[in-house]
Amino acid sequence: MRFGINTFLFTSPFTNDSTKLFKQFKKWGFDSIEIPVEDPSHIDPAHVKAELDKHGLVCGSVCACMGPDRDLRGTPENQETGLKYMMTLIDQMVVLDCPSLIGPVYSAVGRADAVPPNEYKVQWKTVVRHLKTLSKYAQKNGRQVCLEPLNRFETDFINTCDQALQMIQDVNNPALKLHLDTFHMNIEEKYQADAIKKAGKLLGHFHACGSDRGTPGNDHLDWKPIVAALKSIKYDGDVVIESFTTDVKVIARAAAIWRRIEPTQDEIAVKGLKFLKKAFNK
Repeated sequence: MRFGINTFLFTSPFTNDSTKLFKQFKKWGFDSIEIPVEDPSHIDPAHVKAELDKHGLVCGSVCACMGPDRDLRGTPENQETGLKYMMTLIDQMVVLDCPSLIGPVYSAVGRADAVPPNEYKVQWKTVVRHLKTLSKYAQKNGRQVCLEPLNRFETDFINTCDQALQMIQDVNNPALKLHLDTFHMNIEEKYQADAIKKAGKLLGHFHACGSDRGTPGNDHLDWKPIVAALKSIKYDGDVVIESFTTDVKVIARAAAIWRRIEPTQDEIAVKGLKFLKKAFNK
């Protein structure tokens, strides 16, 4: 198991210059880096890989940033743009030696509508078709795609572990896995531990976030059963802190962060990592 940090906590967009953060991440004790690639043109993956190697780090995951024009259930143009974008990310992941493309790979973040059942079924079939293509491409390149349910305020499409598992079943490709996030599960799941156990061997990625999107451990979540559930399914993937602050304005707006949740960005990373290592006895 590796402990990682999502770079959105410190910068947006991530560019070649953002690799200057790696030295501090390594000093704090992180093993892996999660890189949201907002536009593939923002990075030279060979340069980023060299900087990761230099600091003894790995890119554990690339986060798909699904804006309004990247939507596998949107207009035909949006669907094509979203699919092409994610396939390009997989190409970059090969150079980065990164195993996992993660996030809400099915739809634009923030698209939350009351969709009639018949329309929802049509959208579902459309997304299944595109994820078959994406998963096949990931499999061909030795990568995996980890699909993340989001809370009801960020999507109406896939909110729960059950819905995500149904999508994975319908796509039916071993390269498509599940990505769970404690922040979203805190809103949508009755019991986080039960969702983790239900995911089982299909759980490919995990976000450890505070209930308010702040520091894991400095919140109301009952982490003991969460950790126990991950251990019970023998989860050995990355556990990543994905928190946001008002310091990164673009992401704060997108994630509805209107106030300072924690004193500093550094505190989220340092105290969060210390808590997780203690929780997992690492």
